[in-house]
Amino acid sequence: MNYFLAEMAGTALLILLGNGVVGGVVLRGTKSENAGWITITAGWALAVTFAIYAVGKQSGAHLNPAVTIALAASGAFEWSWVPVYIAGQFCGAFLGACLVFLHYLPHWIYTEDPDAKRAVFCTAPAIRHSPGNFISEFLGAFVLLFGLMAIGANAFSEGLNPLVVGALVLAIGLSLGGTTGYAINPARDLGPRLAHALLPVPGKGDDDWGYAWIPVVAPIAGGLVGAYTYQALFP
Repeated sequence: MNYFLAEMAGTALLILLGNGVVGGVVLRGTKSENAGWITITAGWALAVTFAIYAVGKQSGAHLNPAVTIALAASGAFEWSWVPVYIAGQFCGAFLGACLVFLHYLPHWIYTEDPDAKRAVFCTAPAIRHSPGNFISEFLGAFVLLFGLMAIGANAFSEGLNPLVVGALVLAIGLSLGGTTGYAINPARDLGPRLAHALLPVPGKGDDDWGYAWIPVVAPIAGGLVGAYTYQALFP
């Protein structure tokens, strides 16, 4: 139960800060409206950093089913804990999205574009092309897990690891995120997408379920290959 609560709390904080910066940029009437892609990528990197600081000692702060599955498949994590961690991550992602909805409560009415409203919750491709979108999410998660394995193989001063992981996420967002919004995390996309479907967001459009499988399947596949590739290169 402690692991479940830690993953839920950490993922909720991740989504509150990560989706929160998206809301500040795309919703009408905020002081950070139109602040741009650099603001979003920086906000997400810091969200990852502080979420890891928050629960790293309790659960290791996976905060991402792709991370949990890849670590278990590579032998670095017990398979028996995988369902507990993933359940916590999805519950936390849903909770975090609900908090973002409440935080921007007066701004939904003033935002006319339903796609912008959905973007606060979940990802969508810049150009809709399923093979290309899958490859983008696959590569982003590949780099994430390859990078996490590399970070774990190096010694840092105590307390610096979350900052290094945040820098990795910033690099992915800046270099690879412009195509699909770099979900690289099934819980980060699916939990808030479900919240968008259920919450009374004024003037919202559809939930784009036809795209939803890509930010779930591609990060898991990319994470597995990334972890295995690192182990193969550096056994």
